Amino acid sequence: MTSYKHTQIGYLMIIVTLAVLVFFAWVQITARAEPPSVDSGANFLVTATMILILFVLASFMTLTTAIDKKYLRLRFGYGIFRKKFLLSDIISAKQVKNHWYYGWGIRLCLGSKMWVYNISGFDAVEIVMKNEKIYRLGTNTPNELVAAIQRAMHS
Repeated sequence: MTSYKHTQIGYLMIIVTLAVLVFFAWVQITARAEPPSVDSGANFLVTATMILILFVLASFMTLTTAIDKKYLRLRFGYGIFRKKFLLSDIISAKQVKNHWYYGWGIRLCLGSKMWVYNISGFDAVEIVMKNEKIYRLGTNTPNELVAAIQRAMHS
């Protein structure tokens, strides 16, 4: 049973993915209009690389945060990139603002020795684990997420 579930949409990532898709389509169309200058193996490699880039970009369009009886779970897009935290290992949860240079995606910030999981905006929830690791989870509803984590920690 899930006690909390929220999906944040990364509109900027959707726009970037669509722009890259249009660019790659233009490259493919113009390449086919000219006489072949490279062997078909190289063309296949270029096309495969383009598809891989689009696949990775598309996987960062949404971030779903869910809490069940045992875990706090994060899932980017269709689930290829995911993370789960044992609720019993969380010491604290608080609302924070990320600096712009923390970026978006999955990042290790070496200066502050924490992991950042974010797709859009600067609002986040910082959780501290028993092993002293720090994680920042991006969300557009930080108050709700903090309250849900705290309820789950104490139940």
